[in-house]
Amino acid sequence: MNRKLFILALAGIFAVSCATDNVDGSGSAMVDAAMLKKFVNTANDAVKGELIIYVDEATAEQLEGAEVATRSGVSAFDEVLMEIGAENLQPVFNLKVNAERKRERGMHRWYTVSMSEDTDLDVAAKALAKLDVVERVQFANRVIAPTAQPVEIEPYAVTRSGELPFNDPLLSEQWHYNNDGTVKFPNAKAGADINLFQAWELTTGRPDVVVAVVDEGVCYEHEDLNPNMLVNEAERNGEPGVDDDENGYVDDIYGYNFVNKGAITWTRTGDSGHGTHVAGTVAAVNNNGKGVAGVAGGSGNGDGVRMISCQIISGGTAATTTATAAAVEYAADRGACVLQNSWGFQAGAISNDAGFESGTTAVEAEAFKYFMETKNHPNLDGGIIIFAAGNDGKAVAGYPAAWNKLIAVSAIAPDGLPTYYTCYDRGCNVSAPGGEYYVQGNYTVDNGCVVSTLPGNKYARMQGTSMACPHVSGIAALAISYAADNGIVMSLPELKDIIVSSVTGFGQFSGTKTSYEGGVLNLPGYTNKMGTGLIDAYRVLMAVRGTTCIPVPLNESVIIDINSYIGDGGCQVKMLKTELPADVIEKLGVTNCQFMGSKLVLTCTKPGSALVTLKYVAGGNTVGGGQITGGMEAQQEFALIVRPGVKVDEGTGSPLNPGGWL
Repeated sequence: MNRKLFILALAGIFAVSCATDNVDGSGSAMVDAAMLKKFVNTANDAVKGELIIYVDEATAEQLEGAEVATRSGVSAFDEVLMEIGAENLQPVFNLKVNAERKRERGMHRWYTVSMSEDTDLDVAAKALAKLDVVERVQFANRVIAPTAQPVEIEPYAVTRSGELPFNDPLLSEQWHYNNDGTVKFPNAKAGADINLFQAWELTTGRPDVVVAVVDEGVCYEHEDLNPNMLVNEAERNGEPGVDDDENGYVDDIYGYNFVNKGAITWTRTGDSGHGTHVAGTVAAVNNNGKGVAGVAGGSGNGDGVRMISCQIISGGTAATTTATAAAVEYAADRGACVLQNSWGFQAGAISNDAGFESGTTAVEAEAFKYFMETKNHPNLDGGIIIFAAGNDGKAVAGYPAAWNKLIAVSAIAPDGLPTYYTCYDRGCNVSAPGGEYYVQGNYTVDNGCVVSTLPGNKYARMQGTSMACPHVSGIAALAISYAADNGIVMSLPELKDIIVSSVTGFGQFSGTKTSYEGGVLNLPGYTNKMGTGLIDAYRVLMAVRGTTCIPVPLNESVIIDINSYIGDGGCQVKMLKTELPADVIEKLGVTNCQFMGSKLVLTCTKPGSALVTLKYVAGGNTVGGGQITGGMEAQQEFALIVRPGVKVDEGTGSPLNPGGWL
């Protein structure tokens, strides 16, 4: 709902009510206007029996010391609570952890008012808004629970090539990590992946990096997930039914269920395994001879990142606004520095950032800000939030993903093209493999979907921006791990910039594509609208390292002008002959390497990435020294990234697209 309609709707509520009830005894329009400003949203799609309020500082202090849950000690407030039949009054946020910082942010002033589901919410909201001590009134909503169609598959013994880095049986099916173009999907394209194998040579994660999975419950018993779950030892070793660590949550060993207020679940009617599938992509245990590999799942030596489950969907029912906000707060308080979110509101339901921050989900926005400002890892000054862009197929991401403070992820298929369901354009920041079904004859083929974990030690293929999102969350976890390995400290804006700029460019989309559902996608309409491009894990780590990447076409001679990659691209240097290391020559299949002025002529016959140090003269054409006046010998580290499809200018022989394949 846009702001104009929002105001008109509220005005309608008060026009009717004020005809029979004078707020101040005089029917003052000024009082009505003041009340109107207190409303965050309307009662459309509101949860019955619940309202959210933001009280003034004095009232918040009295409520904290109140002995009765529905009595504040403020007579006018208590009278209204009795009038509307309030059954409970509870703080939205948990002051048992980081209380001082939360008070400084005003988080202690948010409260949930519970009442009978038969209560007229508009009448109750109006009564609360009359009070001077109530500064804001918000109707509670539910997030949209993601739908999923998992197709179970069995792990199987495969004839492994020496190119696969780990022994997980289904790793060869995870084309989204390393796509060689052989996946069973129409027009599958080599390089339509996240370039993960090369990144794994640098880091596979660290246990001190924690990712919170805000989703359905994660099956922490899964053999391919359990070792990488963060364990609350105080609760695991304590008494059942007791809040042993006194953090406000009972038995939160692997996380907490914010829908049912208790233990994590995944077997209720309506559960799809969505959260478990997402978690597997983030950090299923690598090199354990079981199932799949995770983006940041370690090397098999207990060194993967850790995950906690913040359950906001249970049995097909999604948590309310307040419970979702509490889940995000909990993630920050439990030490997470990456927040993985494959959920949201329908694209277009919230019109703009202002509407999100102070509108439908004001209390959730407060929780997100708290997470982003919480420093839980010494190498990242804050917490990064990743969201699925949405599966509505619209030219706008759904909120919260579209909020410009978060990273929204669109989805591509194995053909390197947008999926038929993905949201794109406005609010979408970067793309990742989300997978796609396709129809062959009378059959639905699922090979093009994303392979990951499912409850019950099972594995399945799914599609969605929900599946694209955890690739980016996993890469963010790798970036923090790599920074820690190398003593690099990043600010939150720096990490976000690195992620959205370390991509492979799509170039111009052309033609059409028939979708799984039978519709036809007009591909030019997606040009320059899939965020900055397809995320590249290796490029992300190179950016953390501060190393410039140079794209190189496969099986083609290319002329690389090093001037383009030094400084602002306008430098003038002369290359010095540099012997490439033997391991680089072997890894990239280098058959030709020549230096001419500022240019490097190179031919590589194997896809891959490698670090090289190239030398040049800084100032003049000759290195000075002794009887010679000349320039200084300098050198710079570069990453050569050999990928199929890098376009070369026929006239100059140079890469046309510095971003990568087209």
